[in-house]
Amino acid sequence: MRVLVIGAGSIGRRHHGNLGALGAETELLSWREAGLAGALAAMDRAEAVVVATATDIRLPLVEAAAARRLPIYIEKPLAFAPAEVEAIAAAAAPVAGRSMLGYMMRYHPALRALAAMDLSDVFQFALTIGHDVTQWRADWRFSDSYAARAEGGGVLLDLCHELDMALCLFPGLEVVSVESLGHAAFPGVDFASRISLRRQGLVGDVSMDYLTPGLHRRAHLRGSERMQDFDFAAQAYRVTDAAGPRLLDLPLERNAMFLDAMRDFLALASGEETSGNPLTPVLSSCLDSARLVARAWAARQFVGEITKEIP
Repeated sequence: MRVLVIGAGSIGRRHHGNLGALGAETELLSWREAGLAGALAAMDRAEAVVVATATDIRLPLVEAAAARRLPIYIEKPLAFAPAEVEAIAAAAAPVAGRSMLGYMMRYHPALRALAAMDLSDVFQFALTIGHDVTQWRADWRFSDSYAARAEGGGVLLDLCHELDMALCLFPGLEVVSVESLGHAAFPGVDFASRISLRRQGLVGDVSMDYLTPGLHRRAHLRGSERMQDFDFAAQAYRVTDAAGPRLLDLPLERNAMFLDAMRDFLALASGEETSGNPLTPVLSSCLDSARLVARAWAARQFVGEITKEIP
């Protein structure tokens, strides 16, 4: 299968390499160099498209790919504005059942194990993720990146996997409020955000930051029958019930999630059977998650600023 990868940043290069490892014939296209005209010309040579551009330039690419009936793998988030989510959903409708949204955490064995548990007793939850953005990767500056943009940047969008994870575990969540911390040098960009969520009988929050000195990624669920304490960064997963605590062995090699996602995308695009993962992020079934992310972004209230120097 000939797959066009649009966007030559770190995630685009990862997808390009993984698709090649899976046997696909791939073309990696730099959006900055090729622009829309170059992307459209390259689509005419493709059988499927991966969109790994900045969030604010998704719609014309999705429209063009869907018009050609090309399956699309769209990096998360789908969009940052609620109206844009609906526009992309409408444009992608002809191929949405053969397309995917880039929620690779849905392939994490710990999340899959958690989603398979009986969570009907849970009344409270907290999901957190954070990392020092100045240490994100070598030869990378925050101020030069998409993340520094007021429109489409910031930590809520960058680390929105946790919002999707919350919705996987607890469908029907709605946004109550969002409190964010900004930075004087980057107006409109959130460096730490806390999203309060609820549904009937359940309250919780999702928090993300660009500030903590080391990676943290945790899920804490509190129920009347059991508690789940999952540390994704340390790969330590504990479930506690009346019989006491027990640890789950759920090993992970990080790139395996990306490979598994791309393997399923190639299967969808080819009309073949996927892996059977019940959380497979088929675009047609991910729109509620995309809407939740966009609503949370639109609901941000900046309540202060951080003073850390961010180059």
